[in-house]
Amino acid sequence: MGKTKAIITGIGGYVPEYVLTNEEISRMVDTNDEWIMTRVGIKERRILAEEGLGTSYMARKAARMAIEKSGVDPNDIGALILATTTADYQFPSTASIVVGKLGLRNAFAFDFWGACCGFLYALDAAACMIESGRQKCVLVIGADKMSSMVDYKDRATCPLFGDGAGAVIVQASEDDENGYMDSYLRTDGKGLPFLHMKAGGSVCPPSHFTVDHRLHFIYQEGRTVFRYAVTNMSDDCAIIAERNGLNKDNIAWVVPHQANMRIIEAVAKRLDLPLSQVMVNIERFGNTSAGTIPLALWEYEPRLRKGDNILLTAFGAGFVHGASYLRWAYDGAAAAAPAK
Repeated sequence: MGKTKAIITGIGGYVPEYVLTNEEISRMVDTNDEWIMTRVGIKERRILAEEGLGTSYMARKAARMAIEKSGVDPNDIGALILATTTADYQFPSTASIVVGKLGLRNAFAFDFWGACCGFLYALDAAACMIESGRQKCVLVIGADKMSSMVDYKDRATCPLFGDGAGAVIVQASEDDENGYMDSYLRTDGKGLPFLHMKAGGSVCPPSHFTVDHRLHFIYQEGRTVFRYAVTNMSDDCAIIAERNGLNKDNIAWVVPHQANMRIIEAVAKRLDLPLSQVMVNIERFGNTSAGTIPLALWEYEPRLRKGDNILLTAFGAGFVHGASYLRWAYDGAAAAAPAK
C-alpha cells in the first residue's frame, strides 16, 4: 500500500449576478476603460450587492456545488478551512457560519487569513491533514467580498477588486500517481507598509476619526506590490518546477492569482509557457483575493484531464507568497458546470 495522497475530487464556484463595468467605475472616479485594461487587464467584476449578505453566502454556494459534484457524504467531511480576508464578523469565524448553514455535523472549521495567498495556504494545510491520516475529507474554500473594503473614491484601487468564491473537496486516496505533490510557501513579513487596511484592528480600533478619514479601506502602493508579486510568483514557480522536473513540455496548466494581467504574463514568460496554458479570468472577475485560484479551476474544469501537471501560485499582503504542484486526479469535462 502506497502513501496516502490528497486529491481534489470536486470543484464549486460562485460569483454574484451584478456586473460592475469599467464604464460604471469611470462615473465614480477619474478613469476609463482603456486606462484600466492597459494597466491591469480588468474589464468587469462581480459585486455582491444585496444588503445583509456577506462572504459566508458566497462560500456556501460554492461549497454546496463542490460537495454535490464530488459525491461525498456531507457527514464524512471532517474539516472545513475557509480562506478569507473579509470575514462576516470579527467573531465568530465565518467558517463556523458556513458549517452551520451547510449542516456539516462532523466537521471542525476555522478561518484562514492568508490574504490573496489564502487558498494556496489552506489547500496545503488540508493536504497535510489528509497525508497525516488525521482526516479523510476536507472542504477548502476561498471566498472574499472585496467590495466591502474597497474605497470607490480611490481610482488606484477601486477598479481592481471583485467578489466571488471557489471551493474544493480534498479526499484521501491511495493513487500513487496523482494528487497534491509539492509546495513552496513563504512569508517574508515586509509587506505591511505597502498593502494593508489602516484601521479596524486592535492597533487602531474603529472610531469617529477612522471613519471620517476613510481608514477602513484597502491601502496599496501599487508599484511596490507589483514588483514583489512578479518576482516572488515567478521565482516560486521556478523552484517548484526545478525540483519536480517540470518544464514547458510537461506542465499542462499554471493557475496564477488573478491580480494583474501583467503579473500573469510575467509568470508565464519566466516558465516559457504560452498564455494558452495559463488559466486567466481576471478580465471578467477582477481580483477576488482568496477566491481567484479556485474560481479559475472551476471555470477551466472542463479542460482538465487526469494526470495533468498543474502549478498554482499566488502573492498577497504580508507579504505572503508561494507555489504548489498538483497532478490532476480526474477528467473534468463530465463534472464541469459553466460560470453564469
